[in-house]
This record gives sequence, C-alpha cells and structure tokens, in this order.
Amino acid sequence: MHILGIQKMTLLDYPGKVACTVFLGGCNFRCPFCHNPDLVFASASDQGITEQEFFEFLLQRKGLLDGVCITGGEPMLEKDLDLFMKRIREMGFLVKLDTNGSFPDRLKHLVDNRLVDYVAMDIKNSREHYGKTLGIPLYDTTKIEQSVALLMEGSVPYEFRTTLVQEFHTSDDIKSMGRWLQGCQAYFLQNFVDSGNLLGKESMTAFSKDEMESFKNQLKSYIEAISIRG
Repeated sequence: MHILGIQKMTLLDYPGKVACTVFLGGCNFRCPFCHNPDLVFASASDQGITEQEFFEFLLQRKGLLDGVCITGGEPMLEKDLDLFMKRIREMGFLVKLDTNGSFPDRLKHLVDNRLVDYVAMDIKNSREHYGKTLGIPLYDTTKIEQSVALLMEGSVPYEFRTTLVQEFHTSDDIKSMGRWLQGCQAYFLQNFVDSGNLLGKESMTAFSKDEMESFKNQLKSYIEAISIRG
C-alpha cells in the first residue's frame, strides 16, 4: 500500500466520527484546481509510512478512534485496497472511502463485501463539462454515472461533494448537477481555496459567500440535504 502520510485525528473528515485519515498516492485525474499535486504525481518510490507502521499506530488507537478515512489521490488505484480495508475493519474500525468514482466495479466490490462504511464521492461538474474540469477534455462519464447510480441505491451511507471554481462552474452547471443527483442522501458544495500549490498553472478564483448561498438555493428544489462545507 502506497501510504504517503497520515493525519492522526480528525473530527471533520468522517461525519459524526472521530477518525484518522490516511493519504494514498497517485491519481488518474488532473484537475487544475487540485491543491495537492504531490499526491497526484507520487511515484512508487515515494513512501510516507509502511503498512506495518500504520497498523501499529491503529493498534495504539483502539478505543480512541471510531474509524479510518482513506483518501488520495485516488485510493482505488491500489490493487490491494480491499485487503487493506478488510484488515482495518477486522480491528474494529469503521472505514470511510474518498473517491472520484471512476472505478464503479471496484466500488461495487467494496460495497457488496461490506468493506466500506461510508463513501464520499467527488462530482467534478455537470456531465457536459466533466472532462474540462478534470483535465481530460474527452473524458467519457459513463463510469462516473455508474458509481453515482450505485451509491444512490443506498446500500452504504454516502455523500456527493463538488468543489466550485469560477473558471469551471456556471449556474447552468449547478442546475445540471442538481437534476443528475436529484434525491441523493447528501450533497456538499465546497468553495475553492487556493493552497498556493495547485496542479494547474492558470489563475483560479473562489466564489463569494453570497454566490455559494445562491447555488445552494438553486439546488434545494432537487436535493433536500444540500449544505455548504467550509
């Protein structure tokens, strides 16, 4: 397992739980507004901690942590992710997975085998502008749509979330995403924050608080559980 780092405790990453967050390297997307390109372009030789060190840490946190958040990069690029998650759950911890949704078959395997307790899936944009937003202009959204449909079956608790950037998202995009995700369990809008270490070279801009509230109000007719995060 390609573990690049660990946040030893978080009250934010796993809703309602005390958790740690483990960061896995590598991603198949190239979103220009990504704030952590070091994870995206991590090579196999980059290593933060070993699996043994991670599980030794977890052993010491029994009774203190409820769960483990697995994020990236894109965690489902790891071929042994299911075994990693199984071992975490066998230790008595809940598992939350962050994913871009591009591997619906692997996601289904994790859900069907009860290896994941909560899924947070990024929705990059409306289907019409998906490829532009993730840096792959001709990207086929079929697999993304399959992952959305799988989660909306409700077999596992989930949330969808979108980071909004002025250069990539319009009011029409917001409405299109609302129609697409209509009736979902939870949807979070996240405003873009410039970390100073973005993957893209071009300048990017956050929306104002009033604009974010306007987008939220536009979505209320499609999604009851709509919130602004951050």
